[in-house]
Amino acid sequence: MEKWNQTSDDFILLGLFPPNHKGLLLLLLIISVFVLACLGNSGMTALIFLDPRLHTPMYFLLSQLSLMDLMYISTTVPKMAINFLSGQKSISFLGCGVQSFFFLTMACSEGLLLASMAYDRFVAICHPLHYPIRMSKMKCGKMILGSWTLGSINSMAHTVYALHLPYCRSRAINHFFCDVPAMLPLACVDTWDYEYMVFVSTSLFLLLPFLGITASYGRVLFAVFHMRSKEGRKKAFTTCSTHLTVVTFYYAPFVYTYLRPKTLRSPAEDKILAVFYTILTPMLNPIIYSLRNKEVLGAMRRVCGMFSSRKK
Repeated sequence: MEKWNQTSDDFILLGLFPPNHKGLLLLLLIISVFVLACLGNSGMTALIFLDPRLHTPMYFLLSQLSLMDLMYISTTVPKMAINFLSGQKSISFLGCGVQSFFFLTMACSEGLLLASMAYDRFVAICHPLHYPIRMSKMKCGKMILGSWTLGSINSMAHTVYALHLPYCRSRAINHFFCDVPAMLPLACVDTWDYEYMVFVSTSLFLLLPFLGITASYGRVLFAVFHMRSKEGRKKAFTTCSTHLTVVTFYYAPFVYTYLRPKTLRSPAEDKILAVFYTILTPMLNPIIYSLRNKEVLGAMRRVCGMFSSRKK
């Protein structure tokens, strides 16, 4: 029997799966994805740190993407699993705020970081002679710092505002984590102005970077098709197609969810789409970048060889 021991300040997370055997099987699948995502992203971060040949701007950015994905999936899945297995659907007011803050920080920061990665590939392929200047380690560090900082500031503003709204109706959030748009229907005041700010924020942190990425890769693909070297063309195309795969998996469901009019949204559809950018994408990113990248596969062999030689 489900226990909803809700205090006056607690929220209720209705969750993703029904409380039955089918829901349990689906949860075990999500937990398996979570474990794979944690191993893949922590392994990718460690690999880039350990192999000196990967100490380049492209892989520094990739290490930050892995770190963000690791924090991203850890923000939602553990609480969802605990609530399902215990039947205790409640989340404290403070816990909801913390979860919302970290989710929004990772969402906004990752959007900006993916744009930085697209710019890195644009400069590397379209302006290779200028690459050491335009993508120096200093500029790469500023891009990374800027992504984290802007994402955190935007997240703090939204989290503080959402938690200061008066919730005089049911405190049951029809989602598996504290997503701000899912919390707004519970407020007992008109939230139209704030919903407009959510739209503006989504446009700035997701839509504009996505348009920038599209423009960058359009220019890159144009340059790739005009390369004389067949091997260079193949390498550039593989790298760009890998990045575009990651971008599509991340941006498409995110933008579709947050930029749709309120009248066209449904909680069930929002939860399914959220699975893509909060759970599946963090698992797929390290797989996509490792299986389709010869430099990463080579680094794996070198690091494994280094540890095996130490044991002998």
